[in-house]
Amino acid sequence: MSATVHGPGDISDISQVDEPDCKLYLISPPQIELRTFYAHLEEAVDAGDIGCFQLRLKDVSDDIILGMAETLMPLLKDRGIPFLINDRPNLAVQAGADGVHIGQNDASYEEARSIIGSDGIVGVTCHDSRHLAVIAAEKGADYVAFGAFFPTTTKDAPTSASPDLVRWWCDTTIVQCVAIGGITVENCAPVVAAGADFLAISAGIWNYKDGPGAAVRAFQSKILHTPRQNPVI
Repeated sequence: MSATVHGPGDISDISQVDEPDCKLYLISPPQIELRTFYAHLEEAVDAGDIGCFQLRLKDVSDDIILGMAETLMPLLKDRGIPFLINDRPNLAVQAGADGVHIGQNDASYEEARSIIGSDGIVGVTCHDSRHLAVIAAEKGADYVAFGAFFPTTTKDAPTSASPDLVRWWCDTTIVQCVAIGGITVENCAPVVAAGADFLAISAGIWNYKDGPGAAVRAFQSKILHTPRQNPVI
């Protein structure tokens, strides 16, 4: 069984042919002090080529998410970086975001797509499941997210994924995949080599010992020096 469908708002549109095959996908920390985080985010996005940013805040009001988005989004838009909101497609539209990332217990893909529209990005968490990933891709998801690849303290991770899953996905489909869960500069090489299109990172950027800018540079150096084991389909 295979899936060979690009989603309507394909996140690959942000990639250029001569750029690294694997990009960084930044996820906000679980809690944000807006002024401090703005400075950290600016440092990160100015340190290298960032593929995407997701605002992921749980158990906060819609107004807080919209206020955060209003402040942070121009920073990303000015640099051509897609801005996604986690879980809530209605807020993504209200905020003017580029799309939404949904989990298996959030809005369905069909609901998210109907709200976001054909030009928006809809990414889907698929944990360690080939079946869920194929279904999401065939429905039109712009990317699937696999994880967790390593222990993480950012969120509860119900499943554990391996680089072999990424390798299988790259051999199976042209739909892009995001690797998430405990990814650091020190451990990312096997996932990059397996063919991940994006490394989704939160603590590995914001908690990096030398700051988020240094983290971005270190990740990108590691990506550039890690041969990929799969050809680009």
